[in-house]
Formats: sequence, C-alpha cells, structure tokens
Amino acid sequence: MRAKWMAAWPVRVPVPAQVLVPALVLVLAAGCGTEREVIGPVAVKAPIKVARCVMKYPAPRAAVAARLRLQHDISRYLSKRPGRIVYAALDLVTGVSLGQGEHEHDIITASGAKVDILAALLLRGTGELDDGERDLAVRMITESDNSAADALWSRVGSSMSDFYDRMGLRETTPGPGIYWGGTTTSPADRIRLMKVLVKGGKGMTAPDRRLVLDLMSRVQKDQSWGVSAAARSGDRVALKNGWTPRPFARDSWAVTSYGRIVGPGRDLLLSVQTDEQPGDEAGIETIEGVARLIGTRLDTLSPAITRPCPTRPTV
Repeated sequence: MRAKWMAAWPVRVPVPAQVLVPALVLVLAAGCGTEREVIGPVAVKAPIKVARCVMKYPAPRAAVAARLRLQHDISRYLSKRPGRIVYAALDLVTGVSLGQGEHEHDIITASGAKVDILAALLLRGTGELDDGERDLAVRMITESDNSAADALWSRVGSSMSDFYDRMGLRETTPGPGIYWGGTTTSPADRIRLMKVLVKGGKGMTAPDRRLVLDLMSRVQKDQSWGVSAAARSGDRVALKNGWTPRPFARDSWAVTSYGRIVGPGRDLLLSVQTDEQPGDEAGIETIEGVARLIGTRLDTLSPAITRPCPTRPTV
C-alpha cells in the first residue's frame, strides 16, 4: 500500500486548488485496493427550458358577468353623488365600450370646447398655423387660457356648426355668439372626436392630429385631474377638462373631462360629464371616481381562457 501511494505521489498534474483535495482522495483510494481509473470532474449542461405552449380563447360569459358587475358598481357609486352624471368609454384595443346616459347632449362642456376650436382651426384648409395662432393654441389647450380661446373662436366660431357636421358630431351644438363656453355636447360625441384624433379620418391630417393630442398631453399639472384617474402606472394621458359656474341653474357647476389613456394592452377613450354640481370640487371627485372604477377594472371586461396547445396538430 505504501509503495503504491509513493508511486502515485510524484505524478504532478496541475489542478485547481478547489479540486486538489478530492483528486488526492481519489489517488489514495486507488492505492488501497483494486486499481481504478481516476474520474475527473465532468461539466454538466443546465437543462434547457422549453416554453410552454398555450392558447387563449375569449370567455364571453365571464365578460358579460364582469360588465354587469362594473356597471352595477358605477351606478351604485353615482346614486350617492350629487347632480347629473353621464359617461362613455371605448377601448380601441379590445373594442370594449360602456356608458350611462352617453347620448344626453345638453350638458355644457365649458373649456372642453377648446379642443373643438383648435381642430376646426386646423381644418380651415389654409395650411399650417402661423406663429401667432400656434402660440394661442398652446395657451388655449395647455393653460386653458380663455383669452386665447376668444381670439381663435373669433376666427372659426361662425363655422363651428359646419365643423361638427363634418366630424359627425350630431349631439354637439356650438355656444351662441361669442360664448364658446356654452357649447353643449354628449359623452358619445366626445368619444367620436377623440377617435378621429387617434385614428384619423374626417379630413384631419396626421400632423394636425399629433399637434392636438400633444397639447392635450401637456396640460399644466393643476389641470391634469379628471379622466386621468383611469390611468395605470406608466400609462400616457391626453385630456381636456371644462368647469364653469352656472349661477342661473340653481347656482350650480358644470364639470367635464374627456381624453385618452394609453398603455400596454389599452387605448382607452373616456368622457365623463356632470352638471348641477354643488361646486367644482364635487364634480372633480365624481369624475375621478367613475374614471378610477373603469380604469382599474377595464381589463376584466375582455377575459380569456388559457388552454395548452394541442399535442398533435389537426389537418
């Protein structure tokens, strides 16, 4: 045994320190019994992960049930809120739509009409806005500047009815005379307008649509309330809000908000309009309550059933 151990010892094979002791144990073991081949460490490949194949199918019954639950919860929420509240929503990705009172069209939109003014100005067919008009447009949308709206309304106000006809907004009526803030509209028409701005058509060019949506996405922070409450973390929002006191309507307020909330798997157009509100804060709270319910549960309205892929394809 000693002779074999001594014979093995002079063989110097450079090995890493971490395997020196195991290798020595193997050599010693080989010298104490039947001669065996020294087996060195073997590299073993990690098992390959194979992606599981699954297929998704619509779940219409679950979708109907989810819609009914959401509509019930919104109705219950609105029953506890003051004034009149109507809304409409459309997800351009899934095609899901819902609403309540969405065709009621006698609610004043106030500053919400400023997007209409800009869109009508862009459709005049006289080319791009000049520097003065662009400056007024930026102030009108991002700051909701009323003086800027007055200036641009004076250039397109007389043709607003034609603009609404061209855009297919049958439930929108321009304010009388110089009073653009008296424009009345419906949630359904706000969705139609937003759909044109997003998808195109009705003569609006891509650059013009980008300009309007870009300005709507840059409204100053103190005016970013409203339908933005439907946004998830990371979603992008473009909106326009309106709010005005109505001293001749029981000293109440009209507060409205509409826009686009877009992110992974979602392109939501949403409009919520209120009037007969005791104050602007009550209207804002109501709008955001509706928007939050829709935003957090929109994905449940288009559920899917997941199944494994067939192991043997059919011909």
